[in-house]
Amino acid sequence: MIVAPSILSLDYSQMEKQVKELNESNAKWLHFDVMDGHFVPNLTFGPDILKAYRKMTSLLLDVHIMVDDPVFFADVFMDAGAEVITFHIEALNNIEECIQLAQHIRSRGVKAGISIKPKTDLVLIKELLAEIDLVLVMSVEPGFGGQSFIPESLERIQTLKKWINEKNLNVLIEVDGGINQETGKLCKDAGADVLVAGSYVFKNDIKEAVDSLC
Repeated sequence: MIVAPSILSLDYSQMEKQVKELNESNAKWLHFDVMDGHFVPNLTFGPDILKAYRKMTSLLLDVHIMVDDPVFFADVFMDAGAEVITFHIEALNNIEECIQLAQHIRSRGVKAGISIKPKTDLVLIKELLAEIDLVLVMSVEPGFGGQSFIPESLERIQTLKKWINEKNLNVLIEVDGGINQETGKLCKDAGADVLVAGSYVFKNDIKEAVDSLC
C-alpha cells in the first residue's frame, strides 16, 4: 500500500519537524491539494509551495488540482515539479478533453490521474482507464479536510478494480477523504492501491499513523 500524507492538514507552525518525520516514515508519496476557490470553495497552495517541498523531501509529489482550468494549471504544477497530476473529470466539458489533457501530461513524463466526486456517475471513468495512470476516488466532498468517509466509496473502488482487471490495465486506485486505520483497511480490501490521509497522519504520531495504513 502506498501512503500519501496530505499536506493540507500539516501543522505549519511545525513544518520542518513534520516534514522530517514524513521523510523518516514509510510514506512514499506526498499529496498536494490545489484549490482555486472556484471549483471548490477553498483556496490553498500555489506552485512556489510545491517547489519548496521539492527541496525538503524526496517523496513523490502527488498533485491533485481542484480547479476550473486544469489545462492551464497542469503545466504550472508540472513545471514546479509535480510527478503525478490528477485533475477532475467534472472540470472539463467532455471525455475527449479529458483524454487530450491526460495525453499531454503523460507526454511530459508525468503520471496522469483522473479524480471523480462522490456524486458523479462512475461509468464516465470507464472509457478513460486506458488513457490514465491513476483514478482518485473522492470519499468525501472535495474542498476541505477532516470530513467523514462516505461508505458508498467502497463499492466504487470495487467496481473500478473490476474494470481495471478486466482490461488488464496498469492503473492505480487512490482514495482521499476520511482515511484512518479502519477506513484505510476497508479501502485496501476493496482494491485501493494508494491512501491519502491528512488529519489522521498529522494529528497523531506521524510514523505510527503511516505504518497503520501500510
